[in-house]
Amino acid sequence: MEFAFTDEQQMIAETARAFFTEHATSARTRQAMAGDGIDRALWRAFCQELGLSGIGLPESAGGAGLGMVELAIVAEAAGAQVAALPMLGSLVQAGQAIAAGGSDAQRTTWLPALLSGDQIAGHLADGTLNAAGDRLTGGSRFVTHGASADLFLVTDGQRAWIVRADAPGVAVTAQTSMDQTRPMAHIVLTDAPGEPLPDPASALAAAHRAACIAVAAEALGGAQACLDRTVAYAQERVQFGRQIGSFQAYKHRLADMMIEIEQARSAVYWAACAVDEGADDARLAIHAAKSFAADTYFRCAGDMIQLHGGIGFTWEHDAHLFFKRARSLQTMLGNGNGHREKIATMILGEAA
Repeated sequence: MEFAFTDEQQMIAETARAFFTEHATSARTRQAMAGDGIDRALWRAFCQELGLSGIGLPESAGGAGLGMVELAIVAEAAGAQVAALPMLGSLVQAGQAIAAGGSDAQRTTWLPALLSGDQIAGHLADGTLNAAGDRLTGGSRFVTHGASADLFLVTDGQRAWIVRADAPGVAVTAQTSMDQTRPMAHIVLTDAPGEPLPDPASALAAAHRAACIAVAAEALGGAQACLDRTVAYAQERVQFGRQIGSFQAYKHRLADMMIEIEQARSAVYWAACAVDEGADDARLAIHAAKSFAADTYFRCAGDMIQLHGGIGFTWEHDAHLFFKRARSLQTMLGNGNGHREKIATMILGEAA
């Protein structure tokens, strides 16, 4: 099978890469880390000036009418810069859920504000949530950008609600997270009012598909950036009178990184294409992409630190930003072992 971007997709990729390279700088990311983990100016520019916030959402919901391949392209570009943006919870999870399973009134009320960046959403998943009518009791310690959210998509694995962050019974506590570019918050609901989505099955499925693909693509972009930055360093750093990239052992490590990244790239865009085309193996492809890309990113981020030597371990160098993001992505939406177990179960079920 041969896969290549269309002219439109190539244009989106070039635009997204140029935007994040120019604006999602290390200085701005570190400034965001010192605050609430969001580069507000970058978020507004992404949503309102670049006009890519509607990627992956249907035109009927105010989106661009494009698919998961285009979403993956944008997520990959953002991941390459470790951009401090609430894209995952706000546009991918909440946006997809409301577009797929919300009522017309909910789409009209919430999606324009999310797409413009005027409001931010977080995803609260609680499998033991207690729902009495429209009143919810439960919570989660791991809500990305929860301390900055204006609303929450609340799910229990079968049902979905929209809960306003300022509603009575909602308590928000910022957490100290390893990845400060995507901080988490502890959200507790105590008899809080929730607005149910009328089609939760579609909402949950859409949010899960898009989130796994976005996280996998983000991991791909981060892994590629780790390799690119390490190659550049190998050409600049001189030791024993020669560039360190000329040493055979160094070359082997870089080659191993490149091979794994290309495999991850195939997995990510296989999954995105499979979802867009409604392929029978879409679910399997999603699990494969999430597990392989996230694990690849973590290995490449570790290699980046080691191959940079002493400077790679310092706070001043950006290697730790990639490493912490990679580690958080490994466990987000389920770890690699969990996804591989699901793949095995699916394959064994088909064989039986």
